Amino acid sequence: MKEQFYTHLSKFAKVDKDNIAEILSYFESRSLKKKEVIMHAGKKCKTNYFVLNGCLHMYYINDKGTEQTIQFGIENWWITDYLAFHQQGITDFYIQAVEKSNVLSIDYSKQQELFEKFPEVEKYFRNIYQIAYGSTLIRMKYMFNYSKEEIFFRFRDNFPEFVQRVPQYLIATYLGLTPEYLSEIKSKHIS
Repeated sequence: MKEQFYTHLSKFAKVDKDNIAEILSYFESRSLKKKEVIMHAGKKCKTNYFVLNGCLHMYYINDKGTEQTIQFGIENWWITDYLAFHQQGITDFYIQAVEKSNVLSIDYSKQQELFEKFPEVEKYFRNIYQIAYGSTLIRMKYMFNYSKEEIFFRFRDNFPEFVQRVPQYLIATYLGLTPEYLSEIKSKHIS
């Protein structure tokens, strides 16, 4: 865990390896069971999660009562409702383990203390948030410019690990498709 987290931090900010144990002391390590929900809509968003291993998804319940996945988190990805976390407000989202997972979690006040003590970690988070925002813009571009089939094939080609690991119904909700339509797209291109 220590080496994995240090390697990831070092990709985005200059972090002294001698400080990693103290940096990690601001986090809690947590093991999650498959389908365990760790964030609930209607509750204050207090925690940011770093995925050590496994897969999580963030979703909301739409007006039809259906889950709508808006984000996945796999190894070395962060996941939370960033706006609610930053404002320490109420979230509209749930986060659930798609498979057995291990995460590091940090609450808002601990994260602020960490930034004060280690400004390089704040730089790391700034870089991570910029990348996440850029990815969101690309996803929006795909939604506006491509057909449902093209969106799936671009997703499949860019993120093959998700297509292999994540249940098809979750991929469908993430891409704005029904599971049946996704099956139809896939079977059409197999034959």
